[in-house]
Amino acid sequence: MFKHSEESQISITELMLPSHSNFSGKIHGGHILYLMDQIAFACASKHSRNYCVTASVNKVDFLNPIEVGQLVTLKASVNYTGRTSMVIGLRVESENIQTGEVKHCNSSYFTMVAKDENGKNVPVPGLILDTEQSVRRFARSIVRQDQAKSRFSRFNSSEFKIEEHIDVVKAQNAQVTL
Repeated sequence: MFKHSEESQISITELMLPSHSNFSGKIHGGHILYLMDQIAFACASKHSRNYCVTASVNKVDFLNPIEVGQLVTLKASVNYTGRTSMVIGLRVESENIQTGEVKHCNSSYFTMVAKDENGKNVPVPGLILDTEQSVRRFARSIVRQDQAKSRFSRFNSSEFKIEEHIDVVKAQNAQVTL
């Protein structure tokens, strides 16, 4: 079975309240991460028609602060499907209600795994790729997965070669006392 990503896209908008702010008066990053996880879950569950869990989050950069009183819109779409997992692409934007100015706050990729009622992984529908953008997003997810595997193996304790990294580490704000 295959589905278009549009069939499971989700968008939510929420008003940012003082209770969502940190000590500097900006919206707490943890609150935004919470919302991102919720929408990733909703999108993945809608696509797979199963309960889904978060397996990993690929890089969250907070590009612009979000103010109390702004609207935050989160958009989620399935970018990649494996056998039991999906990569959900997320975009977060803030909108100043008074000026109408919209800012891109962050983008991220959540890997979600579909589960059955017993907690076992279950197959998910594949994606129908019918636009250049959908192929680009799918291919980019494959590249990101390969890069993550490479990073993991290079820094695995049994594969790590200190002589390849010690000079880079010493050039940083660290004191090496080996």
